[in-house]
Amino acid sequence: MAAKPLLYSYFRSSCAWRVRIALNLKGIEYDYAPVHLIKDGGQQRTEEYTQRNPMQQVPTLVIDGHNLTQSMAILEYLEETRPNPPLLPKDPAERAKVRMIAEAVNSGIQPIQNLTVLQKVGDEKKMEWAHFWIDKGFTALETILKDTAGRYCVGDQVTMADLCLVPQLYNAVRFKVDMSKFPTIAHICANLAELEAFKAAHPSQQPDCPEDLRQ
Repeated sequence: MAAKPLLYSYFRSSCAWRVRIALNLKGIEYDYAPVHLIKDGGQQRTEEYTQRNPMQQVPTLVIDGHNLTQSMAILEYLEETRPNPPLLPKDPAERAKVRMIAEAVNSGIQPIQNLTVLQKVGDEKKMEWAHFWIDKGFTALETILKDTAGRYCVGDQVTMADLCLVPQLYNAVRFKVDMSKFPTIAHICANLAELEAFKAAHPSQQPDCPEDLRQ
C-alpha cells in the first residue's frame, strides 16, 4: 500500500490552508506534520526542513514519491493527478478567471503581509501595514468578483480561487479590515464556510492550533 501523503503545515498559514482544503475536497487522506513558524526561532529554518523546502516556507507536500512546495504548484499537481472533483472549470476563459483571482491573492496580497514581511516591518507597524495591503487588494477583488461570482468566486463551482480567498478573509479579519466594504467577498466566504471540506481545513481544527484558538 502506498504511503499516505504527508503535509508539512502551520495551522494559520494561508498557503498551507489552501492545500488542506484541496486535499479535503478531493477526499485525499493525509498525515499532518506541524512546522511552527515562530517557536524556536521558526522551525522552518532548521537544516532538516530547509533541505525539504529551501524557501523555508510551508506548505510542503510529500506525495507519490515527490516532495512538492509552493501551494499553487501543489494545487495544480493535485488537479492533474486527481481530477475529481475538479477545481478548475472546463471552459478556458473560466479557467483563466479562476487563475486570475487566485493569483490576485497569491501574488498581489498574501506575500506582502505574510509572516516574514511582518517580522521585517516590526511589531509597531505590522497591523497598519497588513491592514493597508489587504484592504487595497480586497478593493480590487471586490470589483473583479462582482463580474465573476455566483455562489462562489467563479459561478457555482468551487475552484482554486475559493481556496485562496477563504484564508485571506481570515487574515483580513485578523488585521481588522472592515469587511462591510466588501459584501461580495463576505457573501462568497459565508457560502464556502458551510462546506465540510472548508470547515475541516480551518486553523482552529488543526492539531497544532493552540487551545485558546480552538473553536
